[in-house]
Amino acid sequence: MKRVAVALLLVVGCKNGPSQDQCKQLLDHLVDLEFKKAGAGASNDAMKQEIAKSKVAVTEAKTAEFMEICQNKTTKSRVNCALAANDIDGENGVGKCDDSK
Repeated sequence: MKRVAVALLLVVGCKNGPSQDQCKQLLDHLVDLEFKKAGAGASNDAMKQEIAKSKVAVTEAKTAEFMEICQNKTTKSRVNCALAANDIDGENGVGKCDDSK
């Protein structure tokens, strides 16, 4: 889950901040991408429930810090870019949003 912290730093921008809903959506998206990258696929209901619990735990642990940074130091364009990313790394990854202005 170190990458979620890295993603927190990635979205640091300026005063044109996104809404609370956009930031919540971004946090959920980043957690989903991180679990996807970690190979958190489930083949049965019990595993799916455990993955869901883990996602909730990570989200709850990061929400306060993430929301503060997202709403106060992140541009809407970076949030939109990260929401459109389909991976953490790579050509269409969240990392490319660091270069967007």
